[in-house]
Amino acid sequence: MRTATTVEASRGPGRETLDFVLEAEKLGLDDCWVAEAWGSDAPSVLGFLAARTERIRLGSGIIQLGTRTPVAIAQAALTLSELSGGRFALGLGASGPQVIEGLHGVPFARPLARMRETVAIIRQAFAGEKISFSGKEFEIPLPGDAKPMRLSTVPNPEIPIHLATLSPKLLELTGEIADGWLGTSFVPEGAGAYFSHLDAGLAKAGRSRADLEVCQGAEVAFARDDDELRGMVAGRKTELAFSLGGMGSAKTNFYNNAYSRQGWAEVAAAVRERWQGGDREGAAALVTDEMVLGTTLIGTEPMVAERLRVWRDAGVGTVRLYPAGETLGDRLTTLGRALDLVRAVG
Repeated sequence: MRTATTVEASRGPGRETLDFVLEAEKLGLDDCWVAEAWGSDAPSVLGFLAARTERIRLGSGIIQLGTRTPVAIAQAALTLSELSGGRFALGLGASGPQVIEGLHGVPFARPLARMRETVAIIRQAFAGEKISFSGKEFEIPLPGDAKPMRLSTVPNPEIPIHLATLSPKLLELTGEIADGWLGTSFVPEGAGAYFSHLDAGLAKAGRSRADLEVCQGAEVAFARDDDELRGMVAGRKTELAFSLGGMGSAKTNFYNNAYSRQGWAEVAAAVRERWQGGDREGAAALVTDEMVLGTTLIGTEPMVAERLRVWRDAGVGTVRLYPAGETLGDRLTTLGRALDLVRAVG
């Protein structure tokens, strides 16, 4: 398996983010994805990292549809690929209505059509073609005197496009048009909830699983013994309850839907109800140990190694590690131990 991580520059001092990525590169990490969510933007951080790193692949994890036009996304991607010496991968995601509508003031409706059309327009730009597109969401150029234009940058159709998707239709689209899938909320024992849709899209395009890089992420943390592990699991329940109850709007929560499709529908619904009702402690109390352990890489070293084998056998080609730790040194130590295990698992 390849190895990756995700950073977000607005969490902690900017210098610490840089130091973490530089040291992760020295440890042999393959990829670093940069998130933006509702914090720092991804392209600015990626440009900064491109100037300071030498080998590691950098990716936007993710640029959110609706926050930029498709051509603006293509311009950023082409620029970042040039600045990094070809070490850039474009990650795109629809995000959710709370961020897109609540923060950016852009309609969230029809994410499936917007994703398909955005990727089509970006690929025209990457290929150096004159950009001309007429779809349900985008019209380029607009009717009138304007004529199709091409970007003045050097074409680069080899930039890979990864999609961060969770819903069945968007997963199918990912299999059909993307180079990679940036997944989350993943339970390997319930991987069919994702792969059945990805495989349907791959088949539609005449492709196979080998044509799609599957990148899944999880927190990694090491416990000395069962007693410490119990405390670590308990500490993660509020975080998982937030994903199930607080991510998205009162009506739309893609993380809750993903957990529901993987066998926890009743618990996910109950957690969401309590969280939305303001009972956050009650919501966290409903999260089971099994849910935490099933979606993370937390445990003793032998436990984490075994879970990595399960992830590999389920079809994960790149494992995206979120190393736990109170300090930069702690997180790098955790990351180093995890990288050693991934290499041992193969």
